[in-house]
Amino acid sequence: RSPVRVLCGSNWSLVLQGQWMLEFYAPWCPACQQIESTWESFAKESEHLGITVGKVDVTQEPGLSGRFFVTTLPTIYHANDGVFRRYRGSRTLEDLQGYVLERKWEAVEPVAGWKSPSSIMMHGMAGLFHFSGWIRQIHNYLTGTLGIHVWVSYAIFILATLLIGLFLGL
Repeated sequence: RSPVRVLCGSNWSLVLQGQWMLEFYAPWCPACQQIESTWESFAKESEHLGITVGKVDVTQEPGLSGRFFVTTLPTIYHANDGVFRRYRGSRTLEDLQGYVLERKWEAVEPVAGWKSPSSIMMHGMAGLFHFSGWIRQIHNYLTGTLGIHVWVSYAIFILATLLIGLFLGL
């Protein structure tokens, strides 16, 4: 069993308590595949470091990638009692351990309050990512399962957008 905690939309709030290092990755990403063994080794040492090591698969958790505003892969965050800092150092085991042991994270500027994953703004961003995933599922259902042409699916979404706009305008 891996010592890395897998986080998802229902348990991500665990990172708000204690000290964490959290990696956002995608299974198809070559750079993410490169760091995988290092991340596992880092997690094995986590108990001695007094830290919890986690990971989030952005292909499975688009809401979390939106909440943390992940734009590159892999992205690593350090969290200490709900204060988030983006880790931008080397991805070697020694540097990851040194970041925690030598408290190098204290010299890194925390994520601004309004951009913090626990803020209302990023809660809304997570909702938008969930909504876009829902729209993609509907599109795939219309085109894949029902066999509707792609352009007809687009027309349905355009019509729905116009009708919702008219309804809200009234």
